[in-house]
Parts: sequence; structure tokens; C-alpha cells
Amino acid sequence: MGQINDIALVAQVVVFKNIKAFDTLVKKYQSPIRRFFLHQTLGDSELSDDLAQETFIKAYTSLSSFKNLSSFSTWLYRIAYNVFYDYIRSRKEECGLDTYEVDAQYHTEQKAVGEHMDLYLGLSQLKEVERSCITLFYMEDLALDRISDIMGIPTGTIKSHLSRGKEKLANFLKNNGYER
Repeated sequence: MGQINDIALVAQVVVFKNIKAFDTLVKKYQSPIRRFFLHQTLGDSELSDDLAQETFIKAYTSLSSFKNLSSFSTWLYRIAYNVFYDYIRSRKEECGLDTYEVDAQYHTEQKAVGEHMDLYLGLSQLKEVERSCITLFYMEDLALDRISDIMGIPTGTIKSHLSRGKEKLANFLKNNGYER
């Protein structure tokens, strides 16, 4: 039912330029998209908000290219995934170093309070692709085939990244006082 409703809203935006219909889509998906970015940026809420806003702007400007080959949410997560990796690439090009990870680590260390911060520190130990897989599978509760569509990599590769990421995260948390 939700997918049919999403398609109807997309059609209203594309055909009738109904901005309220797009507003309904934003309200429906803003929390999951922002949460995805929050995990990817290791808790940086301002950056997460900026990236989520950029995602919805890109979605709106390219809404006519949505062909309903996947669900609207998969299409939207794919845009979010690309927005995040564009951000990472631009940071690497600007600085030459992987300052995103350095900034995130110090940002997280400054606020190291509670279990969320421990989780973000653990996530910071993962490669970006592993963190994306962990976030989409465990935190966003998406199926492997949807993650494959979003990330553009085979399901078997997703499983490998999940396995390695889960093991690294478990080891990090175990070494920091958490039981399995």
C-alpha cells in the first residue's frame, strides 16, 4: 500500500507540479534518511541535516527520472548513498588526507558520552562501505536485495561487508567493555 501511495505522490509532483505531494514524501522519509546520515557521519547531526536536505533537493530535481523499477524508498536511499559518497570524495579532494575520519573521530571523542558514542566510535573503525552496509541492514532494517540496489553492488558482496563489519564492530565493543 505504501509503495502505491508513494507512486501516486510522485505522479502528482511530476504531472501536476504538486509541491504538497512532495512535502508528504519528505515528511514520510526525512527521519529514516536523516538517521542513515547520522550513522554514516558518526553522530554529526548538523552534517546529517545538510546531507539529508541535499538528498531531498536532488530527489525533487530528478523526480521525473524515477522509473518505478524499484520502490521509491530504494531510489531515495540510492540518492542519499550517492550524496554521502560525493561528500566523502569532495573532502578527500579538498584536503588530500582522509580528514573526514579524523574530524569524525575527534568530534566523537569530544562528546564521548553513553552507548551511542561508543557505537559511533565503533562505526568509525569500519570502512565506509562496511559502515553503509551495517547501517542499512541493522539500523534501517533493509533487506539484502534492497541494499544491493541502493549501493549498486552484488548481494554476496553486501554479505561479505556485513560479516567483516559486524566482526570488527563486535571486537571493538568487546575490547571496550561490552559483552557479545
